Amino acid sequence: MDEYKSLSHSKWECKYHVVFIPKCRRKTLYGQLRKYLGEVFHQLAGQKESRIEEGHLMVDHVHMLISIPPKYAVSQVIGYIKGKSAIHIARVYGERKRNFVGQHFWARGYFVSTVGRDEELIRDYIRHQEQEDRRLEQMELLR
Repeated sequence: MDEYKSLSHSKWECKYHVVFIPKCRRKTLYGQLRKYLGEVFHQLAGQKESRIEEGHLMVDHVHMLISIPPKYAVSQVIGYIKGKSAIHIARVYGERKRNFVGQHFWARGYFVSTVGRDEELIRDYIRHQEQEDRRLEQMELLR
């Protein structure tokens, strides 16, 4: 029971695997943005009493394993993280680059899947997806 969190009248463990992309799958998540976006995501999740357990910024998408209390809807927390991070990106990087346009940085929607007893498998997938993508690209080159 140590791994469960508590609210005033409930014990809970609600974890989700979430994936979302920048608009038009822009390859802007590497470089300068990659260094700071993880920290921004963690701070924003904390403001909704949520915790990013695992995360990885790929070139054109974001993977995260996030723990969200049952009093918040997943859509509410993910919408908050995407919206506030887009505003942050526009404020910090918008003056230098014209194609950062505030709330329109992230594409609409996201993928979400509940994480039950497969948590370790999903953590491993998030950690090693970049290497797996490279391996698959190499196999494509050999065809």
